[in-house]
Amino acid sequence: MGKRLKQQVRGRGTPRYRSPNHRYKAEVKYRPYDDQEKMGLLIGEVVGFIDDPARNSIVAVVQLDNGERIPLIAAEGMAVGDKVEIGAQASLKMGNVVPLYEVPEGMYIYNIERRPGDGGKIARAAGTYAIVMVKEGNIVRLKLPSGRIIEVNNEARVQIGVPAGGNIKNKPLLKAGNAYYKHKAKNRLWPKQRGVSMSPYDHPFGGKQHHEGRPTAVSRHAPPGQKVGHIKAKQTGRRVRKSGGA
Repeated sequence: MGKRLKQQVRGRGTPRYRSPNHRYKAEVKYRPYDDQEKMGLLIGEVVGFIDDPARNSIVAVVQLDNGERIPLIAAEGMAVGDKVEIGAQASLKMGNVVPLYEVPEGMYIYNIERRPGDGGKIARAAGTYAIVMVKEGNIVRLKLPSGRIIEVNNEARVQIGVPAGGNIKNKPLLKAGNAYYKHKAKNRLWPKQRGVSMSPYDHPFGGKQHHEGRPTAVSRHAPPGQKVGHIKAKQTGRRVRKSGGA
């Protein structure tokens, strides 16, 4: 019997793989969805920024006129002293928080709620954004950074623009030490060893052949020690396009 796979060990939730949330500085979520936002307008001012190791986007600290201080994902071009508007009557300015029914088609948005009131779930990483495609009744179709089209309720809140720090991936890491500290900040295991480079004792794909040596598609109901490769895959390999005949 071989040893446990890494994904099995990670599932136990030991400190080696646990997310270090004691080092995270802010939980970035929208404030509770109340009548003041649904019917009126809240105005705030950016009083500072937080470089949070929990995410690669910059967090802006916004002081609202009602005394609240909330964290929001900073938009590209945002600076200390800028005004931020929150609510149904907010203008379509970079970084403002508005409901989807106020956003015109074709506009860039980010920090999107999957369901109204959940605090923001989609397109939150630096440089990512979604595009408003079609509005039909109370449903809005959005194109995600992956190209996938999803449907969202038009009451969901979004931020206008693009999250700051979009060029973060253009800067090369240059050396393995930088990659080590990049992954260490979130307690991500790095480097990742390939299964084919392991021994058969350590991984189902292991051995001296340096290739899988067996089908890579496995059943969804396979036992944990066999569940590696393409889980419940409809197809594997290169997709061949058939040319249409006359």
